[in-house]
Amino acid sequence: MKKLCIILFLLASQFGAAQNGGDRSESVFKPGEWLKFRMHYGILNASYATLHVKTDVIDDVPVYHVVGKGKTTGWASIFFKVDDTYESYFGQEDGRPYKFIRKISEGGYTKDIEINFDHEKDLAILNDKKNKKKLNFDLQDSIQDLISAFYYLRNNYKPEDLVVGEAVNLKMLYDDDGVFDFKLKYLGTEIVKTKFGKVECYKFRPLVQSGRVFKEQESLSLWVSSDNNRIPIRIKADLAVGAIKADLDAYNGLKHQFKIIMD
Repeated sequence: MKKLCIILFLLASQFGAAQNGGDRSESVFKPGEWLKFRMHYGILNASYATLHVKTDVIDDVPVYHVVGKGKTTGWASIFFKVDDTYESYFGQEDGRPYKFIRKISEGGYTKDIEINFDHEKDLAILNDKKNKKKLNFDLQDSIQDLISAFYYLRNNYKPEDLVVGEAVNLKMLYDDDGVFDFKLKYLGTEIVKTKFGKVECYKFRPLVQSGRVFKEQESLSLWVSSDNNRIPIRIKADLAVGAIKADLDAYNGLKHQFKIIMD
């Protein structure tokens, strides 16, 4: 149960930063956008996760401030309590990350990480507050943090450039392990039945390293709405023990109309 909430943020970010798009004159999302996801672990309604877009200023640069929260609920919280917060500050004009915060509490396991991105020096400074250590990492082209990655791609990718069966690479600075490489395979479009109705989606398969959490390399699937909002609709993951599914449960403040297919 340890990774229930982090899976949503990880998969969303793996969808992000997959292509090196240029700046857009207009964002596909807006301040006030709020997404809520309900996660199931087997028959349990295991947890909820939310993503909320706000605005702020860092070093005179207008930024988006996205706050992601995840908590276990009900019976799941009795067996394994999760209370996670992720925050990302990234440029409104270019999507470059300026600050990333990760505070997690998962069954007694805690982390308190802050990453500051210095684009003038091409340097990222990671501050592990719990263990009182700092690490420096060289910035690489189009590198994103866990949260900013998703919003970056929403503004930059072109659906017409997606090719079924092809995988794209992405780089992400996430934790004190440094820069990670991921691949994301596009599988085509599918109609997904949701509580809101049927939604046309792009389907992706993040290729992840098998091990403690995931059952095998291709154990994850991600569906993203094909409308102009480009929001996650469903996530499925086969774990080493059991499986988890996350569905969009509520939304507010979308910039574009959420397209539902009428029968």
